[in-house]
Amino acid sequence: MSLDKILSVSGKPGLYQIVTQTRTGAVVESLIDKKRITVGAHSNISILSEIAIYTLTEEVPLRDVLKKVKDKENGQPTSISHKDSKDTLEEFFFEVLPDYDEDRVYPSDIKKVVQWYNLLQKNDLLGALETEEETNSSDEEE
Repeated sequence: MSLDKILSVSGKPGLYQIVTQTRTGAVVESLIDKKRITVGAHSNISILSEIAIYTLTEEVPLRDVLKKVKDKENGQPTSISHKDSKDTLEEFFFEVLPDYDEDRVYPSDIKKVVQWYNLLQKNDLLGALETEEETNSSDEEE
């Protein structure tokens, strides 16, 4: 399962994976409770593979940030909760991405990254980070 098939739906908690596409949108399944819902094309949907985090020099793809969190936590759930204090979240994120832009990356963004990482870890979807990188590098070699 790649990050291209995992998305965030505005106004709905957690992450969803695409089950099937319909004429007017898609049927998605929650990674939290496995319930399926239909989201229309008018819904505000963010596909994880298209999200990036601002740093002082560039935008880092979410895939790379999640991989850094995975390396820091040795593939285990994060040592902090997305409900921890703003200072705790910022301190954790500074260890993961030292040059993130503190003016443009809000505590609410850090909360989402921590929560999303833990959801992906719980659902054994962190392997998608490795597979996509290997796929990308093998494409470049050809």
